[in-house]
Amino acid sequence: MNIHQVFEAFNTLRVLVIGDVMVDSYVWGKVERISPEAPVPVVNVHKREYRLGGAGNVLLNVQALGAEAIICSVIGTDTSGDLLENSLKEKGLNCEGLIRSENRITTIKERIIAGSQQVVRIDTETDKPVNATETAQLIAKVKELIPSCQVIIFEDYDKGVLTADSIKEITDFANEHNVPTVVDPKKRNFLAYNNTTLFKPNLKELREGLKIDFNVDNPEELRATVQQLKETLNAKGALITLSERGVFIDFQDEMHHLPAHIRHIADVSGAGDTVISIAACCVALGLPSKSVAAISNLGGGLVCELVGVVPIDKELLKSETLKLA
Repeated sequence: MNIHQVFEAFNTLRVLVIGDVMVDSYVWGKVERISPEAPVPVVNVHKREYRLGGAGNVLLNVQALGAEAIICSVIGTDTSGDLLENSLKEKGLNCEGLIRSENRITTIKERIIAGSQQVVRIDTETDKPVNATETAQLIAKVKELIPSCQVIIFEDYDKGVLTADSIKEITDFANEHNVPTVVDPKKRNFLAYNNTTLFKPNLKELREGLKIDFNVDNPEELRATVQQLKETLNAKGALITLSERGVFIDFQDEMHHLPAHIRHIADVSGAGDTVISIAACCVALGLPSKSVAAISNLGGGLVCELVGVVPIDKELLKSETLKLA
């Protein structure tokens, strides 16, 4: 499959994203005085904006590649939940797998920005695991959707939507149906992701998850640690994002360490979401491990050139990938 065919084939994919979806709220204003009630600035608001956060950014990246992105998550029946569902629908995202529960609050992270300075962030959220009823609903919905999808992304932010039980049942069902699973882990469930296809921690998550320290600049130590990760989880492959050191992949009986592309870094926010989205779509198409790592690494670098969390530009990614070929 050549590069043109790969990028065309992205349009045929259905990608199921399971995990914590949330609202990122931005409040911009100006500070001209200190409050008489307490020694804090008074922010005079002139603009509010709501964006999709958490797994929402992965959905937008998958969609930007041309694939259909389907969210499967549990959110509240609160006004933030309404806002989140409406935002998903406005972006043309598939909400078939969205479960609304009266027992949960919807995560909203509100940033108050005065001028160019973030004054405070207010998080309204719970990180307690979903209850037995919600877990059963989530698993049932996922099982209904898996047969029509080409790849699953577990997008775990430790907010409680994914539990060890649901991860196991979903992964087993996906493996029975030969649907690959790609994982963006966090701390709580790190060791629960057994038997997945491609596991993608960053360097910090790898060290904390395995409770191991190693010299990342020593190729032998890096290879041995990734091998230990694969054996611990019985994972088919691992893709480790190493920031300025690029990416390391151990997949399909091959190991590759690809350096980061020299770029003007404006903002690293959301780069991991771009990497997992591209990697999952490449895995769904059965691309060789080096291609999975190379295109993902390139995409992660490209979004770092832009300020804020922005999904990948497919045409730019394609033209840059052609330059590598």
